[in-house]
Amino acid sequence: MESPGAIFLRFLKFGCLAWGGPAAQIAMIKRECVDEEKWIDELSFQRLLAVYQVLPGPEAHELCVYFGRIRGGKLGGLMAGLGFMLPGFLLMLGLSALYVEANISEHLDALFYGLSAAVGALVARALVRLGTSFIKDVPLALIAVAGFVLTFFADASFVFVLLAGGIAYELWRGARGWFGGGTPSIAIGLPALPWIAAGAITIGLTGEILLEGLKAGLLTFGGAYTVVPLLHASAVDGHHWLTESQFVDGLAIGGILPAPLIIFATFVGYLAGGLVGAIVITLGIFIPAFCFPIFLHRQLVAVAENERLHQFLLGIAAGVIGLIAAVTVEILDTSVVDGYTAVLALGAFLALNRWHGKLTVLWVVLACGAIGALLQMTVV
Repeated sequence: MESPGAIFLRFLKFGCLAWGGPAAQIAMIKRECVDEEKWIDELSFQRLLAVYQVLPGPEAHELCVYFGRIRGGKLGGLMAGLGFMLPGFLLMLGLSALYVEANISEHLDALFYGLSAAVGALVARALVRLGTSFIKDVPLALIAVAGFVLTFFADASFVFVLLAGGIAYELWRGARGWFGGGTPSIAIGLPALPWIAAGAITIGLTGEILLEGLKAGLLTFGGAYTVVPLLHASAVDGHHWLTESQFVDGLAIGGILPAPLIIFATFVGYLAGGLVGAIVITLGIFIPAFCFPIFLHRQLVAVAENERLHQFLLGIAAGVIGLIAAVTVEILDTSVVDGYTAVLALGAFLALNRWHGKLTVLWVVLACGAIGALLQMTVV
């Protein structure tokens, strides 16, 4: 066992070095906690990772909370999660304040010209990666296409798209469980509860921001990039807290920080409701990522091994991919404004596909920003 302070400092170190996206973050955590410290064996780690890849939340953060729990109990899990998320949160909070209070977006137009192009490439790359990971058969592909069409052309609610995707795939794979007298999966009801509650009560701005964060935190299937369409639907299309351009700027800032991309929610919350908004949306986003490993790990293992519930979650994941595709089109429409940004976005996409180093994302984003600034000062 370790003291809460020692656990916090260990995972604070991880948070300060969390460059390169979820794969690099998970590899870093595994190297120390499994390969060197041998807190669990390799097989147990593979099973653990499988659980958190099936369920919502940033996997790297949930792994930190889990390891903190086994080393220091529930308080240890809390300290580990706080340590891992704190550097990214403080950096994003500071940059969000500068963005709004110092109006850096106007002073750094030349830099954001290239950064925005990189964002389009980042989201497009995530779409390809998630698509190859989750779209394993024709029904899932059709669900993803339907999610894109319903979102982009019919402006359908993301809640409807995700629930419909989960139900459709569960019906496809296990119709007899519905029509042959079996008990329907509880998965249908649980994800709907936050929106049922939201429709039944009236809350202020702070409550709305918290609720949007919680909803996004409960539906980040397949990694941090899946939160992008959910926050886009609520913050840009629904509540109009941000413009499309501001949303892209927030993603660009998140792409250069040592943190899961999900931390860009702090930026969304700050623009929506200032300091309090930034804190509550971050709290809402991360509540599931703390609660699942601390209080529900055994139940989550059972969920991951439940084939029927797994099919429902795969359907939701396919719906998320459709949502990401729709948001990708909107982001590219905003960030690719001329031939130069089109070339930058294409080059960034090819670089992200070619190199997968720990700092690839950081270098690609910074390079696009620098090239964009140079173009602005010379030929644009």
